Amino acid sequence: MTARFLLLSAAMAATAFAESKMMTWKIDGVERQAIVYSPTAKTPSGKAPLVLAFHGHGDSADNFQGVELQKHWAQAIVVYAEGLPSTRDGLAGWQVESGKDGDRDLKLVDQMLTTLRQKFSVDDARIYSTGFSNGANFTYLLWAERPQVFAAFAPVAARILPSVHLKVPKPLLHVGGTEDRQIAFADQKEAIEAARRANGATGKGEPCGQYCTRYESKDGAPVMTIIHTGGHIYPLEVAQYTVDFFKKYSLGLH
Repeated sequence: MTARFLLLSAAMAATAFAESKMMTWKIDGVERQAIVYSPTAKTPSGKAPLVLAFHGHGDSADNFQGVELQKHWAQAIVVYAEGLPSTRDGLAGWQVESGKDGDRDLKLVDQMLTTLRQKFSVDDARIYSTGFSNGANFTYLLWAERPQVFAAFAPVAARILPSVHLKVPKPLLHVGGTEDRQIAFADQKEAIEAARRANGATGKGEPCGQYCTRYESKDGAPVMTIIHTGGHIYPLEVAQYTVDFFKKYSLGLH
């Protein structure tokens, strides 16, 4: 199903103010692409955080860049990767289980990281993944398969397949809608519960703002949820929430 977004046309146009370029990789003979935004400001260390962002099924990197993570974190490298046609319906998307489609998307992430480290001064302690819908499912897969790489995750409207196992505690921000008809909210709740178990964040949650609940973890890897009353959407405020959440966490500090 094609991803739907709650975005303003003015916000889409604003991406032109940040510098971006299309980068390409050859993975198992197939060309892969991503839109890469360079930092427009420096961190005190001179090293830049890195955010990988994955669009929903049937969407594109060109459209998904309209969420404007790069606008909210000027010091970061922000990468909007492009999915490949799925075997299910031919629409662009991402693998959601290890071993599927020749691990084409896990391989892409590995190659992107290698190249981006060569091109930029990447802060290896501050690498993050976020995504919407199918791209959010892939974000959960990255937690399961590449936990040593990422400092925190922020899936929006996501489920976890039974074959995906979260074993290493990681800070998580999960955004979902109770009226979601594409990724059933019951499935999203199961993903949140899996994350809470992995993080040891099984206690009573505490309010952290409108629609927001935070579950503390003895491992310093909390689970934070923002549960709105809408459907299968990427709310406008989520990009700022995501950046604010990521800024709190780095490898070795949770």
